Amino acid sequence: MIDFHSHILPNIDDGSRNIEESIKLIKEAQQVGFTGIISTSHYLQGYYECDESSRSSLVEQLKKQIQSNNLTNMNLYLGSEIYVTEEMIDLIEQQKASTINGTDYLLFELPMNSKPLFAKSIVYNLMERGYRPIIAHPERYSYVKEDITFVKELKDMGALFQSNYGSAIGMYGIEAKRTLKKLLKNDWISFLGSDVHRAGQVYPEIPRIIKKLGKWISSEKLEELTILNAQKVLNNEFI
Repeated sequence: MIDFHSHILPNIDDGSRNIEESIKLIKEAQQVGFTGIISTSHYLQGYYECDESSRSSLVEQLKKQIQSNNLTNMNLYLGSEIYVTEEMIDLIEQQKASTINGTDYLLFELPMNSKPLFAKSIVYNLMERGYRPIIAHPERYSYVKEDITFVKELKDMGALFQSNYGSAIGMYGIEAKRTLKKLLKNDWISFLGSDVHRAGQVYPEIPRIIKKLGKWISSEKLEELTILNAQKVLNNEFI
């Protein structure tokens, strides 16, 4: 499996606090079957502004730690979780925020509680410039819980969506769980990610989560969401 959304880079956002915790997270991921992790540290103007060069350096440091800890068969990839802004294209082209593994795909998040009126124009503008927008954890947004057609509208424009594993077992509340189930039943989700921030938080629950997801969707669809679609993104292939 490939974890599509994580905060494993140390001391640059609200995720891992140090290199030791990063290694612990990687070990936890490997123990439950992950062979790849995309590091999607927050990029939020005015708060989390570690640039691409610095994050790339941290990824390389972690790769060396993986080797020295004999954590074979684990790959790390660079990305960002960009907080939505009309300047996103500038942030990417100025090498502040990152696309996923240097591809045309980028991950961004929307406000949790206030529906962004410019969401459609953001998706349109990104695609006009050749980017493939992926929106993080839609099941957690209050306005999606109220009306999931917001997701369909953006998906029809070409946006893709990534949901969090933890939502399947109620880590973000019962409404997020119910919303995830609806989104999966409608086939509106393309990727799953841990959104892990701390050791002991999500990875130990993955076997239980996979079992739960297996009751909601087919094994073929689960393979798409956990492995195949992520591989296509990393190779910059069309989904």
